[in-house]
Amino acid sequence: MSDKSTGSIRPSIAVIGSGICGLGIGWRLAAAGCRVDIFERGEAGREASWAAAGMLAAHVETEPGEEMLLALNLESQAAWPAFAAELAAVSGVDVGYRDEGTLVVAAHRDDVAELRNTYEFQRGLGLEIDWLTGGQARRMEPHLAPGVSGAVFSRKDHQVDNRQLVTALRAAFLAAGGTLHEHTAVDAVDVSGNRARGVVVGGRRHEADVVLLAAGAWSYDIDGLPPLGRPPVRPLKGQVISLRMDPRAPVIDHVLWGPGIYIVPRRDGTLILGATVEDKGFDRDLTAGGIFRLLEAAWEILPQIEELPVKEMWVGFRPTSRDDAPILGPTPVDGLVVATGHHRNGVLLAPVTIDAVSRFVLDGVIRPAIQPFGIDRFHLSDIRQVAKGQA
Repeated sequence: MSDKSTGSIRPSIAVIGSGICGLGIGWRLAAAGCRVDIFERGEAGREASWAAAGMLAAHVETEPGEEMLLALNLESQAAWPAFAAELAAVSGVDVGYRDEGTLVVAAHRDDVAELRNTYEFQRGLGLEIDWLTGGQARRMEPHLAPGVSGAVFSRKDHQVDNRQLVTALRAAFLAAGGTLHEHTAVDAVDVSGNRARGVVVGGRRHEADVVLLAAGAWSYDIDGLPPLGRPPVRPLKGQVISLRMDPRAPVIDHVLWGPGIYIVPRRDGTLILGATVEDKGFDRDLTAGGIFRLLEAAWEILPQIEELPVKEMWVGFRPTSRDDAPILGPTPVDGLVVATGHHRNGVLLAPVTIDAVSRFVLDGVIRPAIQPFGIDRFHLSDIRQVAKGQA
């Protein structure tokens, strides 16, 4: 890190990427008195942050092998109500935080055993979730299909409107005095003597004490990054479709999960159905098969969607690391900091990522919460693999 980060003089920051992480960390740093420039190849926040569904599902999304990530997810989830209120107060934008809870349903009797196993695993981790019969689930959501024969309810898994979140963070960043350079791609990170000294934009060098790499699925491809500072992130494609409900009589009120599908209701009547999981690089094509699978899976648990008009369809790219966990904090390159690789948890992890990474830039201290998620874990893994091969 730059010596300025620990003194009275605030460092200058160049941020690559204007998704939720870039805008949010930029906002905190600008509010702390730093000169912050965010560089975005397109329009601010219009990639993975815009394509998401805004679910804050730390409980029901937990899978075996994610116990360490669960602690980070729960910490960030707990911070969301205060974070949403603060951001709304600063930006004047309601981020659509909703706390009705989340239902995970078994579409048919054959799905009950699998759902029960997942429930027992999650309960074994101490998560506060409840088992419901199909009848109990239909009392909560009367339009569920008659075949739904079991469900899990999480009171603590909520949602936020991710597009409103992007709008709010953009407004907060600009209000704090930050500078946003849209449609301005970074050519390369300027590194010399194992130190990041700024970025190259349009052939010109933009000096900075700290470079924050928050370019989502594009983070690996930025030129100028030395091997130890290049995060192993790839895009994982997701196709999504939204339908239009009558906001006065929504089809559902809770976030709803079923086999191969999630369904998220918005206050304006939007109903989001997502998302496919495809390892196809930066392929932006919507496909008949992908959209068909989403509609079929949604119809199996919520037949009433058949009558709803289609509102929008889109593709997003989840920034996915080798172990599906985020990459946060410093790198072996002095002055180069990363906040990327959040996979499916970018919105959920926004509060803890924004707070922890901005605090590191300001005071050089790595919070214990993000300590396990540094880029160095991949270097250690590579070293072990080489050693194993030589043994």
